[in-house]
Amino acid sequence: MSRPVTMFTGQWADLPIAVLAEKAASWGYDGLELACWGDHFNVEKAAADRAYCDQHKNMLAEKGIKVWAISNHLTGQLVCDPNNDSRSDMFAPARYAGDADGKRQWAVEQMKLTAVAAKNLGVKVVNGFTGSSIWHMLYSFPPVSDQMIEDGFGYFAEMWNPILDVFRENGIKFALEVHPTEIAFDTVTTARALNAVNNRPEFGINFDPSHLYWQLVDPARFLQEFSDRIYHVHMKDAIRTLDGRSGILSSHLNFGQPGRGWDFRSLGHGGVNFEEIIRELNRMGYNGPLSVEWEDCGMEREYGAKEAYAFVKRYNFQPSERVFDSAFDEK
Repeated sequence: MSRPVTMFTGQWADLPIAVLAEKAASWGYDGLELACWGDHFNVEKAAADRAYCDQHKNMLAEKGIKVWAISNHLTGQLVCDPNNDSRSDMFAPARYAGDADGKRQWAVEQMKLTAVAAKNLGVKVVNGFTGSSIWHMLYSFPPVSDQMIEDGFGYFAEMWNPILDVFRENGIKFALEVHPTEIAFDTVTTARALNAVNNRPEFGINFDPSHLYWQLVDPARFLQEFSDRIYHVHMKDAIRTLDGRSGILSSHLNFGQPGRGWDFRSLGHGGVNFEEIIRELNRMGYNGPLSVEWEDCGMEREYGAKEAYAFVKRYNFQPSERVFDSAFDEK
């Protein structure tokens, strides 16, 4: 069966979900990966009322849209972020503004509810972030001991195991988007994060090659390392613009500003080798969604979303059922 082509709604949260669903269907998308903010999907309502989930699914179905996964990145970030400062005040209810511990406690309970909400909606995967208490220690100065890093992975396990228990109880998988600022951001840290939670099956990966590519990590090699833990796939491109003056740490320049050493690009306009990714997904037997996460500061987004759908369809080829020279053996 051909993998469905979906679109993550996080970058479109300014649009009502009914409007976005109509647009996505007109562009050809099979479904939407619903962000748990804006009016796209309300976790508390969904966890408490199956009727809300049914109404939501029926509304989307009437527009030709299905749902295979939901995503609660913003809330998940608050669980292990050591600061939870003003930058994330918008991620939680206004009553928690400036209250780092309050945001954290709220986020833990919300992530548990997200597992129940996913079950009520009838999906099996929740994508998201975990936050990281040690990301700010990436460059080891002031000096960072091995024990500090070990403690960071231990804290991640302490905070997330109770959440993952609820995921297990509800038959839902959590897929971490491996990403800078998270407990896992490359191949080595992903292996360490999995080990920290004893490789429990509820915890896996939302594969997004764009975040690996700019770090000089080979996305296809990453898939080979974690083939049994890829629970969802984002299709997103990036480009490295290193010119001898810039570096991959981005120079405190925001996305889209000239002089950055890398940036996100609409699919097919960056440097990610998607053919190798699809070939590796075929070898793994991955048949889940290919979800476009559209981000490109230099391109109008509706043009980009339509073009991105066509790009994924072009690359979404199935594996061969026979070796190409097997005909020579036939008589």
